[in-house]
Amino acid sequence: MTKSHKKQQPTNIKSLPKTPTGITGLDEITSGGIPQGRPTLICGEAGCGKTLMSLEFIVRGAMIFNEPGVFMAFEEKTDELAMNVASLGFNLYELQEQKKVKLDHVHIDRSEIEETGEYDLEGLFIRLGHAIDSIGAKRVVLDTLENLFSGLSNEIVLRAELRRLFTFLKNKGVTAIITGEKGDGGSLTRQGLEEYVSDCVILLDHRVINQISTRRLRVVKYRGSQHGTNEYPFLIDEDGISVLPVTSLGLEKAVSSKRISSGIPALDYMLGGQGFFEGSSILVSGTAGTGKTSISAYFAAETCKQKKRCLYFAFEESPNQIIRNMRSINIDLQPYVNSGLLRFHASRPTLYGLEMHLVAIYKLIQQFKPDTIILDPITNLITVGSVSEVKSMLVRLIDFLQNEQITVMFTALSLNTVVNEQTDEGVSSLVDTWMLVRDIEHNGERNRGLYIMKSRGMKHSNQVREFIITDKGLDLVDVYLGPEGVLTGSAREAQQLKERTGVALRDFAVSRKDKEITRKRTMLESKISNLQAEFESVEEELNRIYYEDELKQQIMDKNRDEITKMRRGVKEDIPVKKKSNGRRSNKL
Repeated sequence: MTKSHKKQQPTNIKSLPKTPTGITGLDEITSGGIPQGRPTLICGEAGCGKTLMSLEFIVRGAMIFNEPGVFMAFEEKTDELAMNVASLGFNLYELQEQKKVKLDHVHIDRSEIEETGEYDLEGLFIRLGHAIDSIGAKRVVLDTLENLFSGLSNEIVLRAELRRLFTFLKNKGVTAIITGEKGDGGSLTRQGLEEYVSDCVILLDHRVINQISTRRLRVVKYRGSQHGTNEYPFLIDEDGISVLPVTSLGLEKAVSSKRISSGIPALDYMLGGQGFFEGSSILVSGTAGTGKTSISAYFAAETCKQKKRCLYFAFEESPNQIIRNMRSINIDLQPYVNSGLLRFHASRPTLYGLEMHLVAIYKLIQQFKPDTIILDPITNLITVGSVSEVKSMLVRLIDFLQNEQITVMFTALSLNTVVNEQTDEGVSSLVDTWMLVRDIEHNGERNRGLYIMKSRGMKHSNQVREFIITDKGLDLVDVYLGPEGVLTGSAREAQQLKERTGVALRDFAVSRKDKEITRKRTMLESKISNLQAEFESVEEELNRIYYEDELKQQIMDKNRDEITKMRRGVKEDIPVKKKSNGRRSNKL
């Protein structure tokens, strides 16, 4: 494209205005609804839901968007239509009284139609125009339009009258839906003309695979607008039609760093001490009887303890059976069910096809608004689809839950077969945390071991822990290493008892030696005390003898001196008193 061409392009191009249908999921697929003021064709085989979808378009428009609508039927009578949709909670009689909906049945008898000359729809235009003007309709449905042309074979006349009809609808400024039955030879309609003059074409399909029916929707064309081009499953139930959009291919989803507990403290410790990431996906796989449902039940109970909602999808057991069984491991789920925090949805996988299960899950999540959901077990879904189909379904489910920031826990049964190994491998690559519970058989005894295969974004244990289920609850203990390797169960307890006995014996021996040492110390201290007393006694006796000898020696020396003096005639000097004041005394 040249620069001059670029300059000539208008810059104020408006997007195509759209009319929301009000049908769950369909407006997402069509990026807002069907083209406003233009005709849309809904085609498909008998029983695929054309009439119901177009009638819901009218009812939702009147009830939600306050847009009156005209429903003109060429096959079913108005009373039949009202009865057919009453099971969905739609009261057409009340809407007619409020002049929000106008029902009109145009009877056409094919036997009375004969092609003789020119054929036009002028009478239909007058009748339809009056119905539109009578209630100020913004929406119009022409149901099974090909009945108008059932007796005609002139294609030129058919094409001309169809164009006139669509032009008439556009001039009236109404958003119209025309339904038509699927034709032969690859044609979308019997006449093969409506799809060419319609601005939007939606194809409905009802197929049966492995005795399981599935309805799908595909937007074949949409002039002037982007739209989803895949096949989308849709469900017809008591609330009308629900269409599940295929998840987007983009990987730009919000993530959370907030952690939530598993309900098992020892498992939280293995996951870095805080549990799972909020909004993450968890897979618990293992053989039958390893405690997968017990782990999921504890997770559900922990969610409810935090005053949050949990949605539990059970594909094997009934809710009453699960509640009864969990009481045996010291957990009662019934109070949470009564309070509305826990809701069970139990069904056999063969009830629907995979796509219908996905739609049902999607719809329940939108209604219940849970914080966590549990699917127990996903392995049973293989009975209604191949491994690749199950994986595709789970990819879409996980993406949807990540967008909603809902934490999901899957359980998967492992049977050591090729199919189940593929299932585990396929699903495990999608989830954030994968925990594996295995049987450990030793000495004729079966025990359980749990280890974490992966847990994205967090530090986690790489050890195998023995998984214990008792009437007091669930617990994980360190795997015990004995002389002969890893010991579990009674072997672990026996070895621990043996070692505790050994420790007790050693403690007793040490205590006995300590007592012997204390006794000997006491005896020695007593002997030392006696010897000390004996020494002191001897010392005292010796000192006494020494003092006596000293005294005797002094007395003997004194006596000797006195005897010596006496032998020499020396008297003892008599002391002479001296006069006081230096005077001589006159006394003799």
